[in-house]
Amino acid sequence: GWGGKTVVLTGALESFSRGELKKVLEGLGARVTGSVSGRTDLLIAGENPGAKLEKARRLGVEVLDEAKLRARLEGGETP
Repeated sequence: GWGGKTVVLTGALESFSRGELKKVLEGLGARVTGSVSGRTDLLIAGENPGAKLEKARRLGVEVLDEAKLRARLEGGETP
């Protein structure tokens, strides 16, 4: 599940405001932080994600785009 996962949001999302998505993820037990580090489990990347995406890739953090994120949330799939 999402419980205990450390998640970072970056870029512009169409389906959610960042605040809404943060609430949804926290409601599922995830911890939403502002910066990518070695402890980050997942990066959710919207449009124009910038440097956080590069850093996540460098650190081997899993990256989800918005479509994959929606599929996981709707399907109840674990990250």
